[in-house]
Amino acid sequence: MTSVYSLLPEGRPGLLSPAPGGEDIAGYLAAGGYAPLVAPGRLLDRIAAAGLRGRGGAGFPAAVKLRAVRDAPSPRVVVANGEEGEPGSVKDRWLLRHRPHTVLDGLRLAAALTGAERGHVYLSDLAAERAVRQALTECALDLRVDVVRTEHTYVAGEESAVVRRIDGGPALPTAKPPRPFESGVGGAPTLVANVETLARVARMNTHPGEADAVAAAHLVTLAGGGGDSALVEVPAGTHLKVLADLCGHGRSEAVLLGGMFGGLYGEGWRDLPLDHDGLRTAGAALGCGALHFLGPEDCPLAVAVEAASYLGAQSARQCGVCVSGTGAMAKALSAVARGEGNPDTLTQLHRWSSQLPGRGACALLDAAARVVATLLDRFPDTLDAHRSPGCPACAGPAPEDGRRFTVPVP
Repeated sequence: MTSVYSLLPEGRPGLLSPAPGGEDIAGYLAAGGYAPLVAPGRLLDRIAAAGLRGRGGAGFPAAVKLRAVRDAPSPRVVVANGEEGEPGSVKDRWLLRHRPHTVLDGLRLAAALTGAERGHVYLSDLAAERAVRQALTECALDLRVDVVRTEHTYVAGEESAVVRRIDGGPALPTAKPPRPFESGVGGAPTLVANVETLARVARMNTHPGEADAVAAAHLVTLAGGGGDSALVEVPAGTHLKVLADLCGHGRSEAVLLGGMFGGLYGEGWRDLPLDHDGLRTAGAALGCGALHFLGPEDCPLAVAVEAASYLGAQSARQCGVCVSGTGAMAKALSAVARGEGNPDTLTQLHRWSSQLPGRGACALLDAAARVVATLLDRFPDTLDAHRSPGCPACAGPAPEDGRRFTVPVP
């Protein structure tokens, strides 16, 4: 069971309130949704001034992507990307299931800002697809929108994989350049935007006076040993301790940040602020906003082994360096967990974690390397304790299906 909470001040326009449930078209229209966009340039300036960043994981400035597509030759395409590959994240599927009009409104606005005449909603969740298709029958968009369903994998939501699948191919990443804003769907300049990003664009349009607050808030998924799972909307800068206490994770001793992209963090994690800049300063990353807490009974090495094993199994198997790199790191971590590691094993892990990032077609290899690097850097005592067998949390082979990190969609 996954709970839904909003920690935003009362009256602030959030994405989780009112309470979970289907979005009523009459209520959405009454609240200002789907209003004609008289001055696209003004909304784009508002997005830039508020500093809205993409919510898919990389945190790239949304206005920069919008302008890049707007300034490219026509025809242009916009895509609402709702295929969240991280098993610990549920926000995108929740939005598509419960706020489909907000997402479609954001897609409509993105089309107006970029001059696109065609849009796609890209997803893998059947319940989300039903909600989006129903919403499309209820609204009259001045935009052709197709719904494209794909198989759920870790790499299927990567932007070049999105383009490849919409074009009729497999949902697998391609080498860059070109990037989608240069040549995307059908060769046209394409904006691939996360559904939360688009939902925030919609809220910034209907609540212009609250644009800064809307852009700064985040949807985060909380889970882990010893506590409840939850989808929470929080103001930027909220300390992780507040989130941990909310869901019964206060006894946790560490956290895996950003799904698997942000790495492991131990001592001092409670004082980390939930925003891109604050986490970057602390040597961490927000990623997709999924936080997996580690209780006293959880071994950081066991978590790292399972994360690396899962990522290795999810590799697109297109890049030799990714296949060999993720496999080698998972194998070496497993040896350390069994008490069979030696100084050479740790030396190899240090080398791989520093040399492999940036060498694959997507960020999967980077995520695996970051998990390893942060384990080595922040948990040396844990590694020392595994010089011999005996850790109960590390007993047995690590599952490759991500079950430890999977969170039910509320």
